[in-house]
Amino acid sequence: MTMAKVSTELLAILRCPYCVSGPTRQPGDDPGRLVLHKDCWLICQTCPRKYPIKEGIPIMLIDEGDKWTTTAVESMPVPPPSN
Repeated sequence: MTMAKVSTELLAILRCPYCVSGPTRQPGDDPGRLVLHKDCWLICQTCPRKYPIKEGIPIMLIDEGDKWTTTAVESMPVPPPSN
């Protein structure tokens, strides 16, 4: 199975939903910036959340990002687990 890449245009506008929403909004001009890791993870630069990319689709659910807060970046599974 090959991993479809997320476009650079999409990466430029995506932000961590936890860091940009309502009561959990983080301070600063541009909180929640995401960095692509191994073409299959989006790693928040503001908080410890990490969001998987499955079949080219970023799974930007806070609950999904919460699952990976204690996993070190270098230990993230490639590709992300399907469940």
